[in-house]
Amino acid sequence: MKPSQLNKALKAAGSLAMLLLALLITNPAAAQDKSLTLEEALKLGIENSKVLKLSQSRIDQAVSQYQQAKDRSLPTGKASFGYNRAQIPANKLNFGEETLVLPTSANAYLGTLSLNQIIFAGNKLKYARESTNLLSEVARLDAVNDKDQIAYNIIDSYYTLYKVLQSKKVVDQNLATIDAQIKQSQRFFDQGLVTKNDVLRFQLQRSNIELNGIDLENNRRIINYNMNILLGLPETTQLRIVQIIEADRNALPLTSYLDSAMTNRPEFKQLDLRTQVADLNIKSIKANTTPTLSASGSAYYVGVAANPIPKSGKYITPISIGLTVGWDFGSLWTNKNKVNEAKLQREEVMINRGITLDNVKNEVNQSYQNYKAALDKITLLQTSINQANENNRILESKYKSNISSATDRADAQTLLYQAQINLELAKADAGLAYYTLLKSTGKLNK
Repeated sequence: MKPSQLNKALKAAGSLAMLLLALLITNPAAAQDKSLTLEEALKLGIENSKVLKLSQSRIDQAVSQYQQAKDRSLPTGKASFGYNRAQIPANKLNFGEETLVLPTSANAYLGTLSLNQIIFAGNKLKYARESTNLLSEVARLDAVNDKDQIAYNIIDSYYTLYKVLQSKKVVDQNLATIDAQIKQSQRFFDQGLVTKNDVLRFQLQRSNIELNGIDLENNRRIINYNMNILLGLPETTQLRIVQIIEADRNALPLTSYLDSAMTNRPEFKQLDLRTQVADLNIKSIKANTTPTLSASGSAYYVGVAANPIPKSGKYITPISIGLTVGWDFGSLWTNKNKVNEAKLQREEVMINRGITLDNVKNEVNQSYQNYKAALDKITLLQTSINQANENNRILESKYKSNISSATDRADAQTLLYQAQINLELAKADAGLAYYTLLKSTGKLNK
C-alpha cells in the first residue's frame, strides 16, 4: 500500500472511530434521561417494589395457614399392608401323650384401613380457623402499611430531587451574575477605578458558590441513584422532575385529621384484629378442660395363605366402628395459669393500642403544624417577591439614570431570582408536608 493510500485509510479509520466514540458518548446519555411526573413515579415504584412483593408473600403464607386450619377439621385416614414370614426349625411340642406339630414355616398378611373424625373438642378447631383467618387480615393490613410507606418514600425523594435541581438553578444564576461582576471589576481595575482587593472579593465569592454547587451535585447524584433503585430503573438513568404545580389546599381543623387517622390508620384495624385473636386464644385454652368426642372406623385383612390374593377360609376381615369420649380432667387444675397468661397477652394488646393512639395523635399534630407553617411561609415569600420586584424596578431605573452601579443592578436581579426560587422551594415543602399529613391520617393511597 502506498503512503498516500495508508494516510487516507488511517484518516478514514480515525474518522470512523471518532464517530463511534461520539455515538457511545451521546446516545446512552440521551437514552438515560427520563422526565417523571409524581404519578408516574408512584406507579413505577409500587409496581417494582420488592418490599410489596415480600408483603404479598406473607399474605399468601397467612392464607395457607388458614387453609391448613380448615384442613384440621377433616377426617384423618390411614392405610397399611404388611407381609410376615415365620420359619420354625423346632416345630414339635410334646404334652405327654399328645404331640403338637407346627409347620416349618408360616406366612401372614396384615392390612389395615382406618378413619377418624373429631366430632367435638370444645370448639378448638373452630377457634383455630377464626384465629388464622384474622391473622391473614392482619397480614393484608401489613401490606397496606408497606404500600403507604413505599409511596411516601417515593414522594419524599421526588420532592427532594426537585428542590436540589431548583437550588442548582440558583447556583447557575449566581455564577452568571458573579462572572459579570468579575468581568466588570477587572475592567474597572485596569482603569484604576477599583483596587485588586475588589476583584479578589468577587473571585472568592465565586469559589464559595462553586463549592455549594459541588455539594448540590453530590446530593443530586445520591438522590437520583436512590430513586432509580426505588423505581426499578437502570442505575445510570438521569431523572428530570416535571414542574411541580401545587394547588392551594386550605388546612381543615386538626380534629378532622385526627378523626380520619382513627378511622383509616391500618395500625388500629390490626390491633382490633389482634384483640379478637387474643379473645379466641383464651377460649381455645379454656376448651382444654372440656371432654372430646370422636368417631372412628377400622377394617382389617388378615391372611395366612402364601398367596396374598384372598381365598375362602384363608383370611379374616374384622371391621370395627366406635365412638370415643375422652376427658383430660387434670386440665381443670393445670390449665388455669395458661388462661391467665392468655389474658395477660390480651391486656398487652390493649396497652399497645393506647400507646399507638398517643403516637398517632402526636404524629398527626406534628404533620398538621408543619403543613400550616409551610402555607404561612408561602404567604410570606409571596410578599418578599413583591418587595424584590419593587427593589429590582427601582435599581433598574437608577442604573439607566447612571445613579447606581452595574453591581447593584446585578445584585437586585439575583435577589429577585433567589426570592422566586425560594417560593418554588416553599411550595415543594408545602406539597411534601401535605402528603406527610395525608400519610399520618392513613389516606395517602386513598
